[in-house]
Amino acid sequence: MFFSYFKDLVGREVTVELKNDLAIRGTLHSVDQYLNIKLENTRVVDQDKYPHMLSVRNCFIRGSVVRYVQLPPDGVDIELLHDATRREARGG
Repeated sequence: MFFSYFKDLVGREVTVELKNDLAIRGTLHSVDQYLNIKLENTRVVDQDKYPHMLSVRNCFIRGSVVRYVQLPPDGVDIELLHDATRREARGG
């Protein structure tokens, strides 16, 4: 369910918060079935805390280290998510 949803967000700006508290904002370039994420035009949300990350412009993030993905407000189709959740709960 989430894989297909994230594929629709390719080309949009997202913020990915990692389990080590690092938050990276960038353009979603690709995502795979393991929810590994590739971002382009990245920037660190808290630049004072992570100054060594200022030069990073593109990154690959392993899905297992992701805590949250913040989506653009206009990128969330609530009805689509509700329908997909209902279908998954029914097992189909």
